[in-house]
Amino acid sequence: MIPKEVSEAIKSISGIIPGDRVLRDEPMSAHTSFRIGGPAAAFVVTENEEELSAVLGMLSETGAEHLLVGNGSNILVADEGYPGVIVRLSGDFESIEQDEDDPCLVRVGAARLMSSTSAFLTGKGLAGFEFASGIPGSIGGAVFMDAGAYGGEMKDVVESVRVMNADGTGLRTLSNDEMEFSYRHSVAEDSGMVILSALLRLAKDDPEAIAARVSELAAKRNSRQPVNYPSAGSTFKRPVGGYAAALIEESGLKGYRVGGAEVSEKHSGFVINTGGATAEDVLAVMRHVREKVYEDSGIMLEPEVRLINCSL
Repeated sequence: MIPKEVSEAIKSISGIIPGDRVLRDEPMSAHTSFRIGGPAAAFVVTENEEELSAVLGMLSETGAEHLLVGNGSNILVADEGYPGVIVRLSGDFESIEQDEDDPCLVRVGAARLMSSTSAFLTGKGLAGFEFASGIPGSIGGAVFMDAGAYGGEMKDVVESVRVMNADGTGLRTLSNDEMEFSYRHSVAEDSGMVILSALLRLAKDDPEAIAARVSELAAKRNSRQPVNYPSAGSTFKRPVGGYAAALIEESGLKGYRVGGAEVSEKHSGFVINTGGATAEDVLAVMRHVREKVYEDSGIMLEPEVRLINCSL
C-alpha cells in the first residue's frame, strides 16, 4: 500500500515530468551496482535544474518520503524495496564542459560517471583525477561522500560545488572550504543539500602520461579487487589506526558467506553478490563481520555502504 502522501506527490509530479520518466514499482535491483533491492513506490528521472527544483518542492510540500540516487554504486536497498520516491538525475546533469578562460577548470554535472569524466579529462591533457578513474559512481555521489582511492580524494580537485536545498530552493555555489570535506564526508551529508555539479581544478600534463597512470591504477584495481562481481565497493569505512580489510582478514572472515552474499576471497573489504544475493544476505554477512571483528579487536566497523530502508 503506497502512503497517501507519496500518491499525492506522484500525481503532482506526473503533471510536469513525462510519463516515461515516472515509473511505479520500479525494481531497485536494476539501478544499483549490488544488483539487489526491491521496488521503489515511484522512480522519477529529472533532466535539468528546473525539473529537479519543482519535483523536490512537490515532495517537500506533500511530505512524501524520498531519496536522491546517482549511479546506485554505494547503496543497499531492502528486499521489500523503498516506500517512497526515488529521484534520479539525468540529461543536463550528465554534462561536462571545459572553462573557456581557464582550461584547467572543468564543470561536471552530478550525474556524470567518474569513468567518463576521467576519459574526458585524459583526452584534454588534464591531470589530477587519475585516482578516481575506476571509482564506480557519479560525480554527485563522489562529492557528497568525498570519495577517494589510491591516495587521492575529491576534496583534492574540487574548486566549488553548485547545490540546492533539499526542498528545491536556494540555488547557490559553495567553495571547497564551505563543503567541509573530511574522510568519506561533506557538509552535504549533514544538511541534506543536493549536489548539482562540481567545478574541478586540474593541471596540464601530457595525455599519454595521464593515460599511462590511469592504466596502471586500473591494472592494480583489477588485480586486487573483485571487479567481476556486483558489489557496493568498500563495505566498511576505514577505522582510525587501521584498515577494515586487514581487520576482517585477521578475523578469518575471507570467504564467509550467507546465501549469495560473501566476503570476497580476493579483497576482504568487499561483500559481493555471487549470484542471487538478497539484501538480508548482505546484512547478515555485515552483522557477523562487525561482531567478529569487534570481538577480536575491540574495533566496531562502520558501514560505508548506505543502507536504504534496512539496518544492521
